[in-house]
Amino acid sequence: MRVTTKGQVTIPRNVREVLGIVPETEIDFREENGRYYLVRTTKDKENDKFNKFRGIATAKMTTEEIMKLTRES
Repeated sequence: MRVTTKGQVTIPRNVREVLGIVPETEIDFREENGRYYLVRTTKDKENDKFNKFRGIATAKMTTEEIMKLTRES
């Protein structure tokens, strides 16, 4: 396995399958007795302070229009 210049590695498919890692899965590195382990975290999305707002925007405006409004005084 090789680390890219950005510090990235590809987790092999069989490891992703065993750990249940899919896109958007939160992972962490844990150190134990000088060894590091990749672990899947159990981030509670219900308590994520922004999660309840995801996908509820109703503005029929483009990003450009919204940015223009925020820049006007």
